[in-house]
Amino acid sequence: MLIQVPNLLTLEQINECRTLLETAPWVDGKHTTGHQSAQIKNNLQLPIDCEDALHIGKIITQAFQTNPTAFSASLPKTILPPMFNCYQNGGHFGTHIDNAIRPHPVLNTYMRTDVSCTLFFTNPDEYDGGELIIEDTYGTQSVKLNAGDAILYPSTSLHEVTPVTRGARVSSFFWIQSFVASDIQRRMLFELDQSIQSLTQQLGSNHEDVVQLTGIYHNLLRQWSDM
Repeated sequence: MLIQVPNLLTLEQINECRTLLETAPWVDGKHTTGHQSAQIKNNLQLPIDCEDALHIGKIITQAFQTNPTAFSASLPKTILPPMFNCYQNGGHFGTHIDNAIRPHPVLNTYMRTDVSCTLFFTNPDEYDGGELIIEDTYGTQSVKLNAGDAILYPSTSLHEVTPVTRGARVSSFFWIQSFVASDIQRRMLFELDQSIQSLTQQLGSNHEDVVQLTGIYHNLLRQWSDM
């Protein structure tokens, strides 16, 4: 399930983050990945423990947790602190699948990656190339969003970032361990939740059909959730 989250960050937040990212201590992305990924990865990244990354990461995490679309689509149990990359001068990341298990630097434990998120800090007209290509259930999807917009997709998906031939593509990326591990079940819950929200606007929250569907939603979540 690919879900676009428009305006995850406000314009004020985007401008603040971009100002910090312009002077942040970028390093070669090969230094932050494993041997296999290093062979197909050509970009810059921020050290996960640098002050700028931690500050911007808190802004993103708070925005994500309070965004109705992002929350409903991912049902976040654990969010890995956001990381940051920059692609320029032909920078790219070849086709790969994200690691299934990642260490959480704050919780000092490991988490399963169910949902991947990319948040864009540069607008499409600021660079050429740099499309996020995702192999979805319904075929290949090419993603290139406005600054402040995010895309959610299953971490089981093959994906790549095509070479940037002009300008720079700056983004944040992070992973979510969902309360519901199955992408199929998350999709059903998300679609049901969207229907409930639509019916609530039309009929009101106390209408018997809305109450019944809300009960079904929570009973499915109770059945499928990983606590």
